[in-house]
Amino acid sequence: MCSKRASQYHKVEIPPPQPFLKSLKNTLNEILFADDPFRKIRNESKTSKKIELGLRHVFPILEWARGYSLGYLKSDVISGITIASLAIPQGISYAQLANLPPILGLYSSLVPPLVYAIMGSSRDLAVGTVAVASLLTGAMLGKEVNAVQNPKLYLHLAFTATFFAGLMQTCLGLLRLGFVVEILSHAAIVGFMGGAATVVCLQQLKGLLGLIHFTHSTDIVSVLCSIFSQSHMWKWESGLLGCCFLIFLLTTKHISKKRPKLFWISAMSPLVSVIFGSLFMYFLHDHFHGIPYIGELKKGINPPSITHLVFTSPYVTLALKIGIITGVIALAEGIAVGRSFAMYKNYNIDGNKEMIAFGVMNILGSFSSCYLTTGNLPF
Repeated sequence: MCSKRASQYHKVEIPPPQPFLKSLKNTLNEILFADDPFRKIRNESKTSKKIELGLRHVFPILEWARGYSLGYLKSDVISGITIASLAIPQGISYAQLANLPPILGLYSSLVPPLVYAIMGSSRDLAVGTVAVASLLTGAMLGKEVNAVQNPKLYLHLAFTATFFAGLMQTCLGLLRLGFVVEILSHAAIVGFMGGAATVVCLQQLKGLLGLIHFTHSTDIVSVLCSIFSQSHMWKWESGLLGCCFLIFLLTTKHISKKRPKLFWISAMSPLVSVIFGSLFMYFLHDHFHGIPYIGELKKGINPPSITHLVFTSPYVTLALKIGIITGVIALAEGIAVGRSFAMYKNYNIDGNKEMIAFGVMNILGSFSSCYLTTGNLPF
């Protein structure tokens, strides 16, 4: 009985050991080229078809634009208006966090989104300036160059750091390191977004209280010490106006949640706040001296800035260091937000395409008076 049962089993031989270099090559191929994006292109015999597939792989807009219909137009118009209404105050405030001219926040809301719309793989991600990268840029660059005493050099180094950040992000995508996206767990994404939201809220207290000098540190202790050490500098006018608009935004959001048909109220509330706030300061700023305001912004679209990039010593090393650090943070933030949307709506994003899209839009942005941009957190 035992011999009969034993005869039913087959002996499996241990595979012969492979040379180290061959084993390493196979392992790297499994990690970097698991999806093999060029498989479809290689299998095509026609050159024209190969070119078409290659362009569709590099520019995802050529893939989804074929199935686009007018039915999507209404939602896209509403989304565009909503994002634009948020981009105006957000871009201005984040540029100030980086100690850059406010107009740069608006410039950075034009070129990078256009590039990402062509090259990005996420259906829902909006790109623009972000708080964490802006804070890091201002803190690291401000240690070496004074934005008040030497504003031109400070501005040019910000463009150069953006260029290096984009170059690094593009290289990561070309090296097929998009598998990093799969390592990001849901808990890590939620924790990162919550921490970034806390940093943003704390830094906004500077404008809410009308403070001029404020810490660049992001920890709670430093922010609270900076606030309460300047309690004699608090301006009640600025706090009252800010709280009124905050209550207005929260109220419109609550109404839209209770009555989904009135979604447009919440969508238009940021733009309404900007318009009324501008009119209020234009007509009544002489009576409320405690409320700081930006003033007049430059007119026109993005001027070219490719000639302003600094590649001379010792500043090129500083720009490279800032670009790598802020680029990694911005990349992690953008991919985390994009993946959170993808998980919520049950579709996949290509991490390699995301890295390349972020990199190209920052490289082209540095040529057109933009500073570092990435996927925005949906606050």
